[in-house]
Amino acid sequence: MLSAFARAFQTPDLRKKLLFTLGIMVLFRLGSHIPIPGVSFTAVNECVKDTKNSGLFGLVNLFSGGALLQLTIFALGIMPYITASIILQLLTVVIPRLEMLKKEGQAGQAKITQYTRYLTIALAVLQGTGIVATASSGALFSGCPLANQIVPDTSVFRIAVMVLTMTAGTTVIMWLGELVTDRGIGNGMSLLIFTSIAAQFPSSMWNIKTTGTIGGGWVEFLSVIAVGVIVVMLVIFVEQAQRRIPVQYAKRMIGRRAFGGTSTYIPLKVNQAGVIPVIFASSLLYIPALVVQLTNSQAGWATWIRTNFVKGDHPIYMATYFLLIVFFAFFYVAISFNPEEVADNMKKYGGFIPGIRAGRPTAEYLNYVLTRITWPGSLYLGLIALIPMIALVAFGQQTNFPFGGTSVLIVVGVGLETVKQIESQLQQRNYEGFLR
Repeated sequence: MLSAFARAFQTPDLRKKLLFTLGIMVLFRLGSHIPIPGVSFTAVNECVKDTKNSGLFGLVNLFSGGALLQLTIFALGIMPYITASIILQLLTVVIPRLEMLKKEGQAGQAKITQYTRYLTIALAVLQGTGIVATASSGALFSGCPLANQIVPDTSVFRIAVMVLTMTAGTTVIMWLGELVTDRGIGNGMSLLIFTSIAAQFPSSMWNIKTTGTIGGGWVEFLSVIAVGVIVVMLVIFVEQAQRRIPVQYAKRMIGRRAFGGTSTYIPLKVNQAGVIPVIFASSLLYIPALVVQLTNSQAGWATWIRTNFVKGDHPIYMATYFLLIVFFAFFYVAISFNPEEVADNMKKYGGFIPGIRAGRPTAEYLNYVLTRITWPGSLYLGLIALIPMIALVAFGQQTNFPFGGTSVLIVVGVGLETVKQIESQLQQRNYEGFLR
Protein backbone atom coordinates (compact mmCIF):
# COMPACT_ATOMS: atom_id res chain seq x y z
CA MET A 1 0.00 0.00 0.00
CA LEU A 2 2.86 2.39 0.82
CA SER A 3 4.51 1.52 -2.49
CA ALA A 4 1.24 2.39 -4.23
CA PHE A 5 1.29 5.84 -2.63
CA ALA A 6 4.91 6.19 -3.75
CA ARG A 7 3.91 5.35 -7.32
CA ALA A 8 1.03 7.82 -7.07
CA PHE A 9 3.56 10.56 -6.29
CA GLN A 10 5.56 9.47 -9.35
CA THR A 11 2.59 10.30 -11.60
CA PRO A 12 2.88 14.06 -12.41
CA ASP A 13 -0.80 15.06 -12.50
CA LEU A 14 -1.72 12.83 -9.55
CA ARG A 15 1.25 14.19 -7.59
CA LYS A 16 -0.05 17.74 -8.13
CA LYS A 17 -3.46 16.74 -6.80
CA LEU A 18 -1.97 15.07 -3.73
CA LEU A 19 0.32 18.01 -2.95
CA PHE A 20 -2.55 20.45 -3.43
CA THR A 21 -4.70 18.43 -1.00
CA LEU A 22 -1.88 18.28 1.59
CA GLY A 23 -1.35 22.05 1.23
CA ILE A 24 -5.03 22.75 1.92
CA MET A 25 -4.85 20.49 5.01
CA VAL A 26 -1.83 22.41 6.33
CA LEU A 27 -3.60 25.74 5.72
CA PHE A 28 -6.68 24.45 7.51
CA ARG A 29 -4.66 23.39 10.56
CA LEU A 30 -2.86 26.74 10.58
CA GLY A 31 -6.16 28.61 10.78
CA SER A 32 -7.22 26.38 13.67
CA HIS A 33 -4.51 27.97 15.87
CA ILE A 34 -5.15 31.68 15.15
CA PRO A 35 -7.38 33.14 17.90
CA ILE A 36 -10.23 35.48 17.04
CA PRO A 37 -9.89 39.15 18.10
CA GLY A 38 -11.20 40.03 21.53
CA VAL A 39 -10.29 36.76 23.28
CA SER A 40 -7.86 36.40 26.16
CA PHE A 41 -5.55 33.69 24.83
CA THR A 42 -3.97 33.14 28.27
CA ALA A 43 -7.32 32.56 29.96
CA VAL A 44 -8.43 30.19 27.19
CA ASN A 45 -5.29 28.07 27.53
CA GLU A 46 -5.70 27.79 31.29
CA CYS A 47 -9.37 26.80 31.00
CA VAL A 48 -8.69 24.24 28.26
CA LYS A 49 -6.17 22.52 30.55
CA ASP A 50 -8.55 22.43 33.52
CA THR A 51 -11.86 21.66 31.82
CA LYS A 52 -13.23 18.63 29.97
CA ASN A 53 -16.19 19.38 27.74
CA SER A 54 -18.56 16.77 26.39
CA GLY A 55 -21.96 16.76 24.74
CA LEU A 56 -22.61 19.14 21.88
CA PHE A 57 -19.56 21.35 22.58
CA GLY A 58 -17.38 18.25 22.59
CA LEU A 59 -18.87 17.15 19.25
CA VAL A 60 -18.27 20.55 17.60
CA ASN A 61 -14.79 20.66 19.13
CA LEU A 62 -14.10 17.24 17.61
CA PHE A 63 -15.05 18.39 14.11
CA SER A 64 -13.07 21.62 14.49
CA GLY A 65 -9.87 19.83 15.51
CA GLY A 66 -9.88 21.41 18.99
CA ALA A 67 -10.33 24.92 17.53
CA LEU A 68 -13.70 25.54 19.22
CA LEU A 69 -12.49 25.47 22.81
CA GLN A 70 -9.51 27.63 21.84
CA LEU A 71 -11.86 30.15 20.13
CA THR A 72 -9.85 30.44 16.90
CA ILE A 73 -10.98 31.79 13.52
CA PHE A 74 -11.91 28.23 12.47
CA ALA A 75 -13.66 27.55 15.79
CA LEU A 76 -16.93 26.45 14.20
CA GLY A 77 -15.10 24.11 11.84
CA ILE A 78 -17.17 22.30 9.24
CA MET A 79 -20.09 21.62 11.62
CA PRO A 80 -22.41 24.33 10.15
CA TYR A 81 -21.96 22.84 6.68
CA ILE A 82 -22.67 19.32 7.98
CA THR A 83 -25.81 20.55 9.75
CA ALA A 84 -26.96 22.45 6.65
CA SER A 85 -26.39 19.39 4.44
CA ILE A 86 -28.39 17.18 6.80
CA ILE A 87 -31.23 19.72 6.99
CA LEU A 88 -31.41 20.04 3.19
CA GLN A 89 -31.41 16.27 2.84
CA LEU A 90 -34.29 15.97 5.30
CA LEU A 91 -36.22 18.81 3.62
CA THR A 92 -35.84 17.10 0.24
CA VAL A 93 -38.27 14.45 1.46
CA VAL A 94 -40.76 17.05 2.75
CA ILE A 95 -40.62 19.90 0.20
CA PRO A 96 -41.69 18.91 -3.36
CA ARG A 97 -39.62 21.71 -4.94
CA LEU A 98 -36.39 20.32 -3.48
CA GLU A 99 -37.39 16.81 -4.51
CA MET A 100 -37.84 18.02 -8.09
CA LEU A 101 -34.42 19.69 -8.02
CA LYS A 102 -32.85 16.46 -6.80
CA LYS A 103 -34.31 14.60 -9.80
CA GLU A 104 -33.07 17.20 -12.31
CA GLY A 105 -29.53 15.84 -12.20
CA GLN A 106 -26.43 18.00 -12.09
CA ALA A 107 -28.25 21.34 -12.55
CA GLY A 108 -30.66 20.61 -9.71
CA GLN A 109 -27.85 19.38 -7.46
CA ALA A 110 -25.94 22.61 -8.10
CA LYS A 111 -28.99 24.57 -6.95
CA ILE A 112 -29.29 22.47 -3.78
CA THR A 113 -25.56 23.03 -3.14
CA GLN A 114 -26.14 26.78 -3.42
CA TYR A 115 -28.98 26.57 -0.87
CA THR A 116 -26.66 24.57 1.39
CA ARG A 117 -24.06 27.36 1.26
CA TYR A 118 -26.61 30.02 2.21
CA LEU A 119 -27.93 27.89 5.07
CA THR A 120 -24.36 27.21 6.23
CA ILE A 121 -23.67 30.95 6.59
CA ALA A 122 -26.94 31.47 8.49
CA LEU A 123 -26.18 28.58 10.85
CA ALA A 124 -22.61 29.86 11.32
CA VAL A 125 -23.98 33.24 12.45
CA LEU A 126 -26.36 31.54 14.90
CA GLN A 127 -23.78 29.10 16.26
CA GLY A 128 -21.09 31.79 16.44
CA THR A 129 -23.43 34.07 18.39
CA GLY A 130 -24.30 31.27 20.78
CA ILE A 131 -20.68 30.27 21.37
CA VAL A 132 -19.53 33.86 21.89
CA ALA A 133 -22.42 34.49 24.30
CA THR A 134 -21.60 31.28 26.16
CA ALA A 135 -17.92 32.21 26.36
CA SER A 136 -18.75 35.76 27.56
CA SER A 137 -20.93 34.41 30.38
CA GLY A 138 -18.26 31.91 31.45
CA ALA A 139 -20.48 28.88 30.74
CA LEU A 140 -18.21 27.55 27.98
CA PHE A 141 -15.70 26.39 30.62
CA SER A 142 -17.84 25.64 33.63
CA GLY A 143 -15.70 25.25 36.73
CA CYS A 144 -12.73 27.24 35.43
CA PRO A 145 -11.83 30.23 37.67
CA LEU A 146 -10.79 32.30 34.63
CA ALA A 147 -13.93 31.53 32.61
CA ASN A 148 -15.33 35.05 33.07
CA GLN A 149 -12.09 36.60 31.78
CA ILE A 150 -12.08 34.88 28.37
CA VAL A 151 -13.87 37.82 26.72
CA PRO A 152 -12.71 40.97 28.56
CA ASP A 153 -14.65 43.39 26.32
CA THR A 154 -18.34 42.47 25.99
CA SER A 155 -19.42 45.51 23.98
CA VAL A 156 -21.80 45.03 21.05
CA PHE A 157 -19.15 46.02 18.50
CA ARG A 158 -16.59 43.56 19.88
CA ILE A 159 -19.12 40.70 20.01
CA ALA A 160 -20.20 41.47 16.43
CA VAL A 161 -16.58 41.38 15.23
CA MET A 162 -16.03 38.00 16.93
CA VAL A 163 -19.18 36.49 15.39
CA LEU A 164 -18.29 37.91 11.96
CA THR A 165 -14.78 36.45 12.20
CA MET A 166 -16.06 32.98 13.10
CA THR A 167 -18.63 33.11 10.29
CA ALA A 168 -15.95 34.18 7.79
CA GLY A 169 -13.76 31.31 9.01
CA THR A 170 -16.55 28.80 8.32
CA THR A 171 -17.03 30.28 4.84
CA VAL A 172 -13.30 29.91 4.12
CA ILE A 173 -13.39 26.28 5.29
CA MET A 174 -16.33 25.60 2.99
CA TRP A 175 -14.40 27.17 0.09
CA LEU A 176 -11.27 25.14 0.90
CA GLY A 177 -13.30 21.93 0.96
CA GLU A 178 -14.80 22.66 -2.45
CA LEU A 179 -11.32 23.43 -3.83
CA VAL A 180 -10.08 20.02 -2.69
CA THR A 181 -13.11 18.32 -4.27
CA ASP A 182 -12.50 20.08 -7.61
CA ARG A 183 -8.71 20.06 -7.82
CA GLY A 184 -7.50 17.51 -5.28
CA ILE A 185 -8.12 13.91 -4.27
CA GLY A 186 -11.27 12.78 -2.48
CA ASN A 187 -14.17 14.70 -0.98
CA GLY A 188 -12.88 18.01 0.38
CA MET A 189 -15.31 18.36 3.30
CA SER A 190 -14.69 14.79 4.44
CA LEU A 191 -10.92 15.23 4.25
CA LEU A 192 -11.06 18.41 6.36
CA ILE A 193 -13.05 16.54 9.01
CA PHE A 194 -10.51 13.72 8.78
CA THR A 195 -7.70 16.25 9.32
CA SER A 196 -9.44 17.76 12.35
CA ILE A 197 -9.94 14.42 14.07
CA ALA A 198 -6.56 12.92 13.18
CA ALA A 199 -4.77 16.04 14.48
CA GLN A 200 -6.01 15.30 18.01
CA PHE A 201 -4.81 11.68 18.11
CA PRO A 202 -1.17 12.31 19.21
CA SER A 203 -2.07 14.67 22.08
CA SER A 204 -4.89 12.38 23.23
CA MET A 205 -2.62 9.34 23.27
CA TRP A 206 0.10 11.19 25.17
CA ASN A 207 -2.47 12.51 27.66
CA ILE A 208 -3.52 8.93 28.42
CA LYS A 209 0.11 8.02 29.07
CA THR A 210 0.78 11.02 31.34
CA THR A 211 -2.41 10.57 33.37
CA GLY A 212 -1.98 6.80 33.72
CA THR A 213 -1.12 5.28 37.09
CA ILE A 214 -0.10 1.71 36.21
CA GLY A 215 3.51 1.26 35.14
CA GLY A 216 4.04 4.96 34.58
CA GLY A 217 1.03 5.09 32.27
CA TRP A 218 2.46 2.62 29.76
CA VAL A 219 -0.10 -0.09 30.65
CA GLU A 220 -3.01 2.25 29.90
CA PHE A 221 -1.22 3.53 26.79
CA LEU A 222 -0.66 0.05 25.32
CA SER A 223 -4.15 -1.06 26.34
CA VAL A 224 -5.71 1.85 24.46
CA ILE A 225 -3.62 1.04 21.37
CA ALA A 226 -4.75 -2.60 21.52
CA VAL A 227 -8.39 -1.55 21.91
CA GLY A 228 -7.96 0.93 19.07
CA VAL A 229 -6.60 -1.70 16.68
CA ILE A 230 -9.53 -4.02 17.47
CA VAL A 231 -12.07 -1.20 17.05
CA VAL A 232 -10.57 -0.09 13.73
CA MET A 233 -10.62 -3.68 12.41
CA LEU A 234 -14.26 -4.04 13.48
CA VAL A 235 -15.22 -0.73 11.87
CA ILE A 236 -13.47 -1.62 8.59
CA PHE A 237 -15.18 -5.03 8.55
CA VAL A 238 -18.67 -3.61 9.12
CA GLU A 239 -18.22 -0.55 6.88
CA GLN A 240 -17.24 -2.80 3.98
CA ALA A 241 -20.07 -5.28 4.65
CA GLN A 242 -23.03 -5.11 2.29
CA ARG A 243 -25.96 -7.17 1.10
CA ARG A 244 -25.98 -7.41 -2.69
CA ILE A 245 -29.45 -7.72 -4.21
CA PRO A 246 -29.11 -9.30 -7.71
CA VAL A 247 -30.88 -7.41 -10.51
CA GLN A 248 -31.47 -8.75 -14.03
CA TYR A 249 -32.32 -6.46 -16.95
CA ALA A 250 -34.38 -7.94 -19.80
CA LYS A 251 -33.29 -7.56 -23.40
CA ARG A 252 -35.06 -4.95 -25.50
CA MET A 253 -35.15 -4.82 -29.28
CA ILE A 254 -34.81 -1.34 -30.78
CA GLY A 255 -34.84 -1.72 -34.54
CA ARG A 256 -32.50 -4.54 -35.33
CA ARG A 257 -30.32 -4.06 -32.24
CA ALA A 258 -30.75 -5.69 -28.83
CA PHE A 259 -30.13 -3.68 -25.67
CA GLY A 260 -29.98 -4.77 -22.04
CA GLY A 261 -29.79 -8.33 -20.86
CA THR A 262 -27.13 -7.48 -18.26
CA SER A 263 -26.87 -8.56 -14.63
CA THR A 264 -25.95 -6.24 -11.77
CA TYR A 265 -26.76 -5.80 -8.09
CA ILE A 266 -28.02 -3.23 -5.58
CA PRO A 267 -25.46 -2.83 -2.74
CA LEU A 268 -27.19 -2.33 0.62
CA LYS A 269 -24.62 -1.51 3.28
CA VAL A 270 -25.01 -2.84 6.80
CA ASN A 271 -24.29 0.64 8.12
CA GLN A 272 -26.43 2.48 5.59
CA ALA A 273 -26.83 5.56 7.82
CA GLY A 274 -23.12 6.20 8.43
CA VAL A 275 -22.24 8.48 11.33
CA ILE A 276 -25.40 10.63 11.10
CA PRO A 277 -27.34 8.79 13.89
CA VAL A 278 -24.46 9.38 16.33
CA ILE A 279 -24.48 13.11 15.54
CA PHE A 280 -28.27 13.33 15.90
CA ALA A 281 -28.27 11.42 19.20
CA SER A 282 -25.41 13.47 20.68
CA SER A 283 -27.08 16.76 19.74
CA LEU A 284 -30.52 15.76 21.04
CA LEU A 285 -29.17 14.31 24.27
CA TYR A 286 -27.34 17.54 25.07
CA ILE A 287 -30.50 19.69 24.86
CA PRO A 288 -31.79 18.89 28.40
CA ALA A 289 -28.39 19.72 29.95
CA LEU A 290 -28.22 22.93 27.88
CA VAL A 291 -31.69 24.01 29.08
CA VAL A 292 -30.72 23.44 32.71
CA GLN A 293 -27.45 25.30 32.19
CA LEU A 294 -29.13 28.34 30.64
CA THR A 295 -32.06 28.51 33.08
CA ASN A 296 -29.96 27.65 36.16
CA SER A 297 -33.06 26.05 37.64
CA GLN A 298 -32.97 24.27 41.00
CA ALA A 299 -36.25 22.40 40.54
CA GLY A 300 -36.58 18.66 40.92
CA TRP A 301 -36.52 17.98 37.18
CA ALA A 302 -33.36 20.07 36.80
CA THR A 303 -31.66 18.16 39.60
CA TRP A 304 -32.64 14.86 37.99
CA ILE A 305 -31.17 15.98 34.64
CA ARG A 306 -27.93 17.12 36.32
CA THR A 307 -27.66 13.74 38.01
CA ASN A 308 -28.50 11.48 35.06
CA PHE A 309 -27.86 13.42 31.80
CA VAL A 310 -24.68 15.38 32.39
CA LYS A 311 -22.11 12.69 33.16
CA GLY A 312 -21.42 10.32 30.31
CA ASP A 313 -20.68 7.36 32.59
CA HIS A 314 -24.19 7.30 34.12
CA PRO A 315 -26.16 4.15 33.16
CA ILE A 316 -29.33 6.12 32.26
CA TYR A 317 -27.31 8.43 29.99
CA MET A 318 -25.62 5.50 28.27
CA ALA A 319 -28.87 3.57 27.78
CA THR A 320 -30.69 6.62 26.40
CA TYR A 321 -27.78 7.40 24.08
CA PHE A 322 -27.76 3.84 22.76
CA LEU A 323 -31.53 3.78 22.15
CA LEU A 324 -31.46 7.16 20.39
CA ILE A 325 -28.72 5.96 18.04
CA VAL A 326 -30.75 2.86 17.15
CA PHE A 327 -33.86 5.00 16.54
CA PHE A 328 -32.07 7.58 14.37
CA ALA A 329 -30.37 4.81 12.38
CA PHE A 330 -33.76 3.48 11.29
CA PHE A 331 -35.11 7.03 10.83
CA TYR A 332 -32.26 8.18 8.58
CA VAL A 333 -32.27 4.98 6.51
CA ALA A 334 -36.02 5.38 5.99
CA ILE A 335 -35.67 8.91 4.59
CA SER A 336 -32.43 8.38 2.61
CA PHE A 337 -33.38 5.14 0.83
CA ASN A 338 -36.80 4.91 -0.83
CA PRO A 339 -37.58 1.29 -1.86
CA GLU A 340 -40.62 2.37 -3.91
CA GLU A 341 -38.54 4.81 -5.97
CA VAL A 342 -35.86 2.18 -6.58
CA ALA A 343 -38.50 -0.37 -7.59
CA ASP A 344 -40.14 2.11 -10.01
CA ASN A 345 -36.80 2.93 -11.63
CA MET A 346 -36.02 -0.77 -12.06
CA LYS A 347 -39.42 -1.37 -13.62
CA LYS A 348 -39.02 1.60 -15.95
CA TYR A 349 -35.76 0.25 -17.38
CA GLY A 350 -36.85 -3.38 -17.52
CA GLY A 351 -35.03 -4.58 -14.40
CA PHE A 352 -36.24 -7.16 -11.91
CA ILE A 353 -35.00 -9.18 -8.96
CA PRO A 354 -34.96 -12.91 -9.80
CA GLY A 355 -37.94 -14.57 -8.14
CA ILE A 356 -39.61 -11.24 -7.25
CA ARG A 357 -42.27 -9.56 -9.37
CA ALA A 358 -41.59 -6.00 -10.52
CA GLY A 359 -43.36 -3.07 -8.88
CA ARG A 360 -44.82 -3.24 -5.39
CA PRO A 361 -43.51 -6.76 -4.50
CA THR A 362 -39.98 -5.53 -5.32
CA ALA A 363 -40.41 -2.48 -3.04
CA GLU A 364 -41.70 -4.70 -0.22
CA TYR A 365 -38.78 -7.09 -0.64
CA LEU A 366 -36.23 -4.24 -0.58
CA ASN A 367 -37.86 -2.79 2.53
CA TYR A 368 -37.80 -6.22 4.20
CA VAL A 369 -34.10 -6.75 3.47
CA LEU A 370 -33.20 -3.18 4.46
CA THR A 371 -34.96 -3.51 7.81
CA ARG A 372 -33.19 -6.78 8.59
CA ILE A 373 -29.69 -5.46 7.85
CA THR A 374 -30.35 -2.12 9.61
CA TRP A 375 -30.80 -3.89 12.93
CA PRO A 376 -27.19 -5.14 13.21
CA GLY A 377 -25.98 -1.84 11.71
CA SER A 378 -27.78 0.24 14.34
CA LEU A 379 -26.61 -2.00 17.20
CA TYR A 380 -23.05 -1.75 15.88
CA LEU A 381 -23.28 2.06 15.81
CA GLY A 382 -24.60 2.12 19.36
CA LEU A 383 -21.81 -0.11 20.67
CA ILE A 384 -19.11 1.86 18.86
CA ALA A 385 -20.48 5.14 20.23
CA LEU A 386 -20.39 3.80 23.81
CA ILE A 387 -16.64 3.20 23.66
CA PRO A 388 -15.70 6.70 24.97
CA MET A 389 -18.11 6.29 27.88
CA ILE A 390 -16.70 2.88 28.74
CA ALA A 391 -13.22 4.42 28.54
CA LEU A 392 -14.34 7.06 31.04
CA VAL A 393 -14.90 4.30 33.59
CA ALA A 394 -11.90 2.14 32.64
CA PHE A 395 -9.20 4.76 32.00
CA GLY A 396 -10.65 7.97 33.44
CA GLN A 397 -10.79 9.40 29.89
CA GLN A 398 -13.70 10.66 27.81
CA THR A 399 -13.23 13.56 25.41
CA ASN A 400 -9.50 12.74 25.20
CA PHE A 401 -10.08 9.09 24.31
CA PRO A 402 -8.72 8.93 20.75
CA PHE A 403 -10.63 5.88 19.54
CA GLY A 404 -14.11 7.16 20.29
CA GLY A 405 -17.02 6.00 18.19
CA THR A 406 -17.59 9.13 16.09
CA SER A 407 -13.90 9.78 15.43
CA VAL A 408 -13.09 6.21 14.37
CA LEU A 409 -16.16 5.97 12.13
CA ILE A 410 -15.23 9.17 10.30
CA VAL A 411 -11.49 8.49 10.05
CA VAL A 412 -11.92 4.93 8.77
CA GLY A 413 -14.76 5.86 6.40
CA VAL A 414 -12.94 8.81 4.86
CA GLY A 415 -9.67 6.87 4.70
CA LEU A 416 -11.26 3.94 2.84
CA GLU A 417 -13.03 6.25 0.39
CA THR A 418 -9.86 8.25 -0.33
CA VAL A 419 -7.82 5.09 -0.87
CA LYS A 420 -10.43 3.84 -3.34
CA GLN A 421 -10.28 7.10 -5.28
CA ILE A 422 -6.47 7.01 -5.44
CA GLU A 423 -6.61 3.40 -6.57
CA SER A 424 -9.11 4.25 -9.32
CA GLN A 425 -6.83 7.06 -10.50
CA LEU A 426 -3.93 4.63 -10.69
CA GLN A 427 -6.00 1.98 -12.48
CA GLN A 428 -6.82 4.52 -15.18
CA ARG A 429 -3.08 4.64 -15.85
CA ASN A 430 -2.83 0.84 -16.19
CA TYR A 431 -1.63 0.33 -12.63
CA GLU A 432 -2.75 -2.95 -11.10
CA GLY A 433 -3.81 -1.44 -7.76
CA PHE A 434 -3.05 -1.84 -4.08
CA LEU A 435 -3.96 -5.53 -3.95
CA ARG A 436 -1.85 -7.80 -6.16
